[in-house]
Parts: sequence; structure tokens; C-alpha cells
Amino acid sequence: MIEFGREVCAHLPIAERREWLVTNGIGGYAMGTVAGLLTRRYHGLLVAALQPPLGRTLLLAKLDEDAKYGGAQFSLAANRWADATVEQEGLCYLERFHLEGTTPVWSYAFGDALLEKRVWMQQGANTTYVRYDLRRGSAPLELYAKALVDCRDHHQTTILNDWKPEIRPVANGLRVQVHEGAQPLYLLTARGQAWPDFTWYEDFYLSLEELRGQNDVVEDHIHVGVLGGTLRPGESLTIVASTEPDPALDGERAYTERRRYERDLIARAARLSPPPPAQLVLAADQFIVQRASPGEPDGCTVIAGYPWFSDWGRDTMISLSGLTLCTGRPKIAARILRTYAHFVDQGMLPNRFPDEGEQPEYNTVDATLWYFEALRAYHQATGDDDLVRELFPVLREIVDWHERGTRYNIHVDPADGLLYAGEEGLQLTWMDAKIGGWVVTPRIGKPVEVNALWYNALCIMAALARHLGEDAARFERLASSARAGFARFWNEALGYCLDVLDGPEGDDAALRPNQILAVSLPHSPLEPARQRAIVDVCARHLLTSYGLRSLAPSHPDYKGQYRGDLKERDGAYHQGTVWGWLIGPFVSAHLRVYGDPERARSYLRPLLQHLVDHGVGSVSEIFDGDPPFEPNGCPAQAWSVAELIRAWQDTAPG
Repeated sequence: MIEFGREVCAHLPIAERREWLVTNGIGGYAMGTVAGLLTRRYHGLLVAALQPPLGRTLLLAKLDEDAKYGGAQFSLAANRWADATVEQEGLCYLERFHLEGTTPVWSYAFGDALLEKRVWMQQGANTTYVRYDLRRGSAPLELYAKALVDCRDHHQTTILNDWKPEIRPVANGLRVQVHEGAQPLYLLTARGQAWPDFTWYEDFYLSLEELRGQNDVVEDHIHVGVLGGTLRPGESLTIVASTEPDPALDGERAYTERRRYERDLIARAARLSPPPPAQLVLAADQFIVQRASPGEPDGCTVIAGYPWFSDWGRDTMISLSGLTLCTGRPKIAARILRTYAHFVDQGMLPNRFPDEGEQPEYNTVDATLWYFEALRAYHQATGDDDLVRELFPVLREIVDWHERGTRYNIHVDPADGLLYAGEEGLQLTWMDAKIGGWVVTPRIGKPVEVNALWYNALCIMAALARHLGEDAARFERLASSARAGFARFWNEALGYCLDVLDGPEGDDAALRPNQILAVSLPHSPLEPARQRAIVDVCARHLLTSYGLRSLAPSHPDYKGQYRGDLKERDGAYHQGTVWGWLIGPFVSAHLRVYGDPERARSYLRPLLQHLVDHGVGSVSEIFDGDPPFEPNGCPAQAWSVAELIRAWQDTAPG
């Protein structure tokens, strides 16, 4: 169990650093800090996915509670205002914070009273439950929660304006529509009362947005009413926030359903040998969401990271094995693979599905190649020939397009069998930071990991063709050519692979982690001695406690800290910043060349310890390249969680 006492809860800088997350399986979420302050524009008790899995809209920002007990009044709220004042009385009474599965639980103690607060979401619905339980006390407790609402895209902020909210009493609560055409929000309670009101609360200060270099770091929300009632020891009161007019109001039953859902996830994973850590199983589930499409009404995809990412093809395919196969959910994996097959266009997988709901973006060279590896892992885990047979024509079409050429100058160079990709002004690899017209790491040419993936994909195609009784000769020929061409990456003087060949300015010899994939993937184009050399050089120069640096510290472009405005941060994003997901390929490569599961697994333990920091119960996107490797980026990142799980399973003893 992840648990904090007053050593964390009572200290604002520590308590606001740690964030919690709950999700609903359709892209919606609730998120905030242990301290209860809003520090990001993305924090809120109900961020609804109005166009699942996207269209994410902040509807309920927070509930600020006041309690009356034993003739005294206690504020349980915490807020930071733009004038630098901090309201933190709530931390004085916050005795304990812990997770029950993914559900955050706050325990407030005043006098002999102990009040618990839980927040969770209903799976498959834009509905958040906030339940209060009076666990002990010698007298009744009166509890009143001020509801602060909004209706805006989760990437934006709201400033006091001329909205004229319609706040209408309904059975068991309030119906709120903050402006004409806005999504209605229902604030309901079965055994309490609701009192409508209308007041703007101004100048919430979003400290993490300033740290991220944003300009809009102050926000206003609308106070629309108060909900509450009287609790006697042993009683509970539940407040429900929903886009639906008639959600279930029984908090005890709703929480039982939530706990049953999570216990089933853990039980399914426990049947694996060995079972993955339970907290990681629950973290993995938070990224898996529904994405219906005309070709796949029960489709699934993966949210790349909370709170700001949508579903990305690259992240989804890299994450598929760890999130689904390594947690005992192969049927979800199949639904993801089928979903993305419907979006293949000109031999390419989508890079990203925009929040606004436009057509997918196809500006990626590696996401498509990861699709082969995801299907291979699925087939190895399940033996499902039917899905392989169904998708094989899609894979063959992808190879066809890559051989003859597709978007963005992606094509096989017949001179060496390697895959070339890129045009001026584009970022096609996973190192994809772009600020205006500046592509920070363009990597035009023949990137090393792209060609490791290309060779791996061709070997997979040859193996699948043989398995299905198809002609494998073409894929074997292409694989042989790519393997021979891959020898060009090796630089004997440096003792490792070049990062990019045949770029506009020649070859790029920067030491980056991309070459580790040439060792970690099932089909390596490298001989064992070179595989070992790459593992060793990455260990010496790139390895940290939480993953691999994106650039060696000796390089003049190295940035050891991820700080500053958008330009500074994006300029550091792949120029030294540590990426958590890369620990997976490193561990797999280390296991391959040294054959020592215990030693390989030891590199994962710091990330398990990281579960109590930043995004509590999950794994961060990135870390500083310099010690102490402060976490940054998304507090919960799909491929960071997935690769930790996959590598943990792969290094199981025996």
C-alpha cells in the first residue's frame, strides 16, 4: 500500500509535489495533489471525455469542504492565490493519505473525529464520486462542500467573464450549465442537501504552469452552490458529479463496483507466473481506453500520458505488451491491434489523434514499425493464428509502401537496404520536439533505431509468412539486405553505432540511446560482440536510476535539466533528459548480452520506489539528466509504466 502520514501531508512543498490520478476507461479523468491545491490547469474532480476518448473538458474543478464538529469549525480546503497567499488550513488536519487501489483517500483528524474522503470514477462514464465517511467521533459532524465548476477544454484556462450560469435545483441536487450551449453538469447527493449560489472565485494560482513556462498561470472558477449534510459516526455522504442526469447515487455500491473491477484486474494478472506488481497492474489499466471506429465499434487505444497527451500510435504500440499481455489481458491487445489496422493509410500508422477530433496525423516513421513488434509479442503470448492471418495483408501492404516509398520521403534505399525518412521541417522519430519551425532533433536520413525496427519487422514478416504457409522469400531477401546495410552504423573508432546515417550534413555520431533497440529487439542485426559493446557504452554514459539519457553529457548540446519556458523545455526534451521507458530496452539488452536476470532486474528497482513520488502509483514521463534526476513531464506515462512491467516480467527468476 502507498501511504503517507503527516511527514508528507503536513508539509505543503512535499504534499503538493505528489499528484493522484483516477480514470474512467473512456479518456476522462480526475487529478489533483495530495495537498488539495490546484497546481495545474489539468487538475479537477471531473475532466469529462465528451468525445471519447478525447474532447476532454473540465467541469468540476474542486470541492472545498468545511466541517463543524464539537462547536468548532474546520476548513479542509487548501488553495494558493495569485497574491502569493496560501490557504492551507486543511493540511493542519490531514493526518494520512493513502491509495486503495487507484482511489486516493484523505484522512482528516480534528479532536476525536476522523473523517475520510475518497475520490473515484465510474468505469465507462463521465461520473466522479466523492465519498465522505465519519470513521470515529463522539458527536455528529456537519459537512458542507463548496462546488467550483467550469466548462473548458482541459488545455485552457478560464478568466472571469460574462457567463451567466443556469443553476437549477433538481431531485437530489443541482443542474449546472455555465453558459448557453455548455455541457450540463449534475451535482447530486442522495442523503445530503444542495443550496444553489453563484459567485466567481478569482485568482487561483497554478504554480506548476508557471514552472512549465506557461503565461496563463492564474485561473478563475465559478462557485455554483454548496452540498452537504450531517454525518454521525459510522455514516457516509457521497457527492456525485456527472454529465448524466441520473447516475447511481449509492456511494457504497458504486465504490464496491470500483473495488471489484480493480480486484478482477489484479486477479487476472496474478494468474501469470510470476505476477507483476499489483500497483503497476492498476496503473497500466488507467491508460487503456475505448476508441470506437466504423470498422471497430469495440476498439481500444492507449492514452500516452496524463494529463495532456491523447492517444499516440507510437506510444500505443510500444506500450501494448506491458499494458496488456504482461497483465493478463490479451483480448484488449487484440482490440488495440484491430483498431489501429483500420487507420493504416499509405502504409503508415497514425502518429496522433488530435484532441479536437480532426483526422489523425501520420507524421511518424517508427510507430508503424512498432506495430509489427506488438503483433509478434501478441502472437507469441497467445498463439492466435486467426488475428495474425487477419492482419497479415495489412502488414504486407505496409512493407509494400515502405519499399516503394510513402509520405515524407520514407523509402527503402536500394543501395543498402536501409530505410530513409525525413524532410526539412519534419520530426518523424520519437525524438519529435518542434518549436514553431525549429525541429530540435530532425534526424533526417537513416536513424539507427528506425532501421533496427525495420530489420526486426522484416524478420517478423518472414517468420509469420512461413507460419501461415505464405511465401517468405521476399521478406527474407529484404531482411538480409537490411542486415548487411546495418553494418554501416558501426563506428569502430567510437565503439558504438552512429545515430543517423546519410543526413543532410552527413552522419551523426552523437551518443544517444536509440541504438539500444538494435540489441533489445527480438531480431538484432548486430553480432554479439557489438551488442555487448553498445550495452556497456550506454551503461557508462546514458544510464541513470530512472532510465537512459537522451544524449550523452559529454555532447555540447547536452541539457541536464528540464526547466524554463516552452522553448527551453522542448530544447532539452531529447537533448539529455532521461526517459523512463528506455529502461525497458536497456534491461532487455542487458539480459540478452549478460544472461543474468537478477542483475538486469536490479536496474528496475529505483522506478518501483518512484511510485510514491510525483504521480503517486504511476511512473513519470521524464527525469532530469543531472542528479538527483528530478521527475518531470507527465506524472503518469503509458510507456514508462508498460516497459517497467514488461522488463520486470522478462527478468523473472527461473
